[in-house]
Amino acid sequence: MRAHGCAGGGRDRDYKGRAMLVWFVVIYIALSIAIGLAASLRVRNSVDYITAGRHLPLPVVFATVFATWFGAETVLGISGTFLDEGFAGLISDPLGASLCLVLFGLFFAKPLYRQKLLTLGDFYRRRYSRGVELVTSICIALSYLGWVSAQVVALGLVFNILSEGAISREYGMIIGASVVTLYTLFGGMWSVAVTTFVQMIVIVGGLLWIAFMANDMVPGGVSHVVQHAAGAGKLQWLPDFNAVEIIAFIAALLTMGFGSIPQQDVFQRANSARTENVAVWGTVGGGLAYFLFASVPLFLAYAATLIDPTLVERVSERDPQLIIPALVYYHLPLYAQIIFYGALLSVIMSTASGTLLAPSVTIAENVLRGLLPKLSDTQFLWLTRGIVLLFAVGVTAYSLMSESTIHHMVEEAYKVTLVAAFVPLVAGIYWKRATTQGAALAIAFGIVTWLTCEMVAADAVLPPQFAGLLASIAGMLLGSLLPQWYRGKQASTVTA
Repeated sequence: MRAHGCAGGGRDRDYKGRAMLVWFVVIYIALSIAIGLAASLRVRNSVDYITAGRHLPLPVVFATVFATWFGAETVLGISGTFLDEGFAGLISDPLGASLCLVLFGLFFAKPLYRQKLLTLGDFYRRRYSRGVELVTSICIALSYLGWVSAQVVALGLVFNILSEGAISREYGMIIGASVVTLYTLFGGMWSVAVTTFVQMIVIVGGLLWIAFMANDMVPGGVSHVVQHAAGAGKLQWLPDFNAVEIIAFIAALLTMGFGSIPQQDVFQRANSARTENVAVWGTVGGGLAYFLFASVPLFLAYAATLIDPTLVERVSERDPQLIIPALVYYHLPLYAQIIFYGALLSVIMSTASGTLLAPSVTIAENVLRGLLPKLSDTQFLWLTRGIVLLFAVGVTAYSLMSESTIHHMVEEAYKVTLVAAFVPLVAGIYWKRATTQGAALAIAFGIVTWLTCEMVAADAVLPPQFAGLLASIAGMLLGSLLPQWYRGKQASTVTA
């Protein structure tokens, strides 16, 4: 049988073995759907659907934070980037992503949890005005296009590989998006939480097992891989000591580290916790676990260069994101492939489900509900489900048209929230003098500056999104300290 398209050529595969692998994957997907639909039985109202009734214990919050962020970009995206650029290409993710989760847990989880909000957008309405809520919520929802699309693209890759090219990447995207949408649509946060908890076990166990097998294939094991990577300059984190490199480093770190903080999925996991302490430590623990475990796919990718450099070179020419799947396919036995693809699907589906639900909930609660004030809770619940379906269709279409890499999609996702939503959130919690006018100017200054710089100076020393962040800070300070010409509907100040 011809080898699959991810690497081209290669040794023949036993048809029965390949069929067995496909059937195991099908069974795993069916079980995930069944678990998700079973969890949906606990959904009785919109609070259950959006926050799982605020009943999630520490292990589940930890799992949902970790598994939602440990997505396709971690296994496929950053591993390929690491081989090309080393640690220098991974400042935004995993370093910035982990920083975001730790900061959110330590400084934002508790004050937001105490307010008993449904969505993060509700904070902007209570603290500032309906107008601020509307703009920030739209920005938050739009930021998910890249992230969810990255997972859909990855699902397409997996189905393409498993079918040895019989299922195109495009049809694979549609199939994968349909599976995730099915259980997310009905179960909401309950389905996301329960399936993610199971999927985290598969992720950790599966990838560690594969890593141990790869370790045995490299003379000298982990220590040799690390030494070789260090000798090749792949382990250099810090930038050169010059202004250009330092600014680029800080901008990459803060784009993800700060831009991901005003995100519904992060807030939703903390807000679904049983207590505020669970919200804090579940988020912090999940962030630290994500940073540490992200080293596993990096090890696998670099180990592949020592196990079969010819294979890596051939795959890299076509798509470096497929190096780890190629390693597993050509060098590990069938049972290891079953473990790997089970783990990979868990990685992707856990992230896709959470990131599909978050923007849909934001649109329903913070954009549409204000236009439809007479909706009953049941009607709102079905409206939210309808938005989940529509967003899934839209993001699948976006994925089919995009030519960006998985890692690039994720990196680009948080620029808009960094320049539009981060400063109003921080100021709204920690600065009593922050006003609606300040929030409005922060949003306007941030977005206008960012977009202008993207159009006229995209490659400037100061990255556009970093310029937008600085402008947003200036807008908040000026707008809050100057005479108040625009007040909106002001709520009581919320402090930590």
